[in-house]
Amino acid sequence: MPIVNRVADLQPDIQAWRRDIHQHPELLYDVHRTAAFVADRLREFGCDEVVTGIGQTGVVGVIKGNKPAGEGLKAIGLRADMDALPVEEQTNLPYASKTPGKMHACGHDGHTAMLLGAARYLAETRNFAGDAIVIFQPAEEGGAGGAAMVKDGMMERFGIDQVYGMHNGPGIPIGSFAIRPGPIMAATDEVDIKIEGLGGHAARPHKCIDSVLVGAQVITALQSIVARSVDPLESAVISICEFHAGNARNVIPQTAELRGTIRTLSPEVRKLVEKRVHEVVAGVAQITGAKIDLHYKRNYPVVNNHAAETEVAMRIAKQVAGDANVHEMSPLMGGEDFAYMLEARPGAFIFCGNGDSAGLHHPAYNFNDEAIVFGTSYWVKLVEEQLAAS
Repeated sequence: MPIVNRVADLQPDIQAWRRDIHQHPELLYDVHRTAAFVADRLREFGCDEVVTGIGQTGVVGVIKGNKPAGEGLKAIGLRADMDALPVEEQTNLPYASKTPGKMHACGHDGHTAMLLGAARYLAETRNFAGDAIVIFQPAEEGGAGGAAMVKDGMMERFGIDQVYGMHNGPGIPIGSFAIRPGPIMAATDEVDIKIEGLGGHAARPHKCIDSVLVGAQVITALQSIVARSVDPLESAVISICEFHAGNARNVIPQTAELRGTIRTLSPEVRKLVEKRVHEVVAGVAQITGAKIDLHYKRNYPVVNNHAAETEVAMRIAKQVAGDANVHEMSPLMGGEDFAYMLEARPGAFIFCGNGDSAGLHHPAYNFNDEAIVFGTSYWVKLVEEQLAAS
């Protein structure tokens, strides 16, 4: 089945919502305008229940089907994220961000609008059995809003049996989808390393413990973990992206600070890498005589698609886009806090093509409104098939 005709009719409204949200980006949990916009639309659509303040500023809408739930699934959750990024927009669009230093550089405006479109359709038709739960989440971009909503008891409160997520994909053609079973996005851990050496004159290095040299050794040694401790058939990334030390060309600085990110695709590799990072840093401290303080923070877990639900998602995507336009993708080393919802309930995360756009988190990125009918149709068909009357 191609895109839903009624969804095509709704496209101008969904696009207008998307562009309104795009003009008013908000960060992390401070998405009060966006959450109010979402809640107002859900009430206008006639949702049976609209609940705000879940996970601080999340919004959940309940849409009940016009048929009694059978013995199987009673409710499925559909999730979109609402927050933007601290990026200065460079698109020159007529609906560009009105807030300096903030923009929807990851397409969450499109995600929110598409799920609103699906909610409107489902509230109009109700051609399913059980409950469709539409989830609008804050703080995906580093704030773990998905975890906050789960900890608030969202899954239990709304009786969610399965949960599904969607993200736009730059480089994936419009009208196409990409997905895979198992790990699809990486765990994202953080490291902060503070080095205290012994500063002094650049001409007398033998009287110093050079924090810059120690930092360089730490960086080099950390790379050996991926090269020599991780199975070559597994995946891991260690990227130290900040190095701060010194402010004069002839002074060996007393201190240096390093910050970076670590990405892995399995719990076993994640545990191994964390262990080896501690060992490597301790080793460098011992051989250099520097004092090194390591703070290792586990952040988002692996986004792990459940096998049966991934098959469901692929089948629905093929109905919307055609068999040739649904592809099994390779894992990505980026992170996503939908991982927390997939830890709480079975489900699947899928990518919807955004065409030849700028990449995610780029100041020239823009969600492609041509993707709206495909993403929204996917949500609609997913509910109608998964919650079909027995």
